[in-house]
Amino acid sequence: MTFENPVLNAQDLRALAERHPCKNCQCLLGPCAGWESLGAGRWPEGDMHKLGTLRATLDADGAPLAEPSFAEFHPDGTRYESPDAPIAPLFFPYNRCDVFACSQCDRVVLQYTEFGGYYVDQRVRVLCPERVVDAPLQDA
Repeated sequence: MTFENPVLNAQDLRALAERHPCKNCQCLLGPCAGWESLGAGRWPEGDMHKLGTLRATLDADGAPLAEPSFAEFHPDGTRYESPDAPIAPLFFPYNRCDVFACSQCDRVVLQYTEFGGYYVDQRVRVLCPERVVDAPLQDA
């Protein structure tokens, strides 16, 4: 873990979310309650400050980790795009996210890049403390 880009866990996320209000705002990001696709020009580069990442690359012993899981966590029947879906850092897409704070609205957002067959899409979701869960990844 480096000082500039710490790997965050569920407790870190919840603490960040509690310090930065999950509120509506007028910045370019919009509400982003569920995963929202950001078209060109909507990411306010100058206003976003990276706080950390959820992309763990090393295990506790310093050994490289395998590819992050594509398993999703939806115990209550939510879906990927659901605003009420849990934020489980070890599960997709959270395990591929970076965490940013907006200097305009003081919200914390999760951001990842979706790579499709013929496209690259930036996606953002606002971080709210009541959505963060510390769910363990089951062995496959």
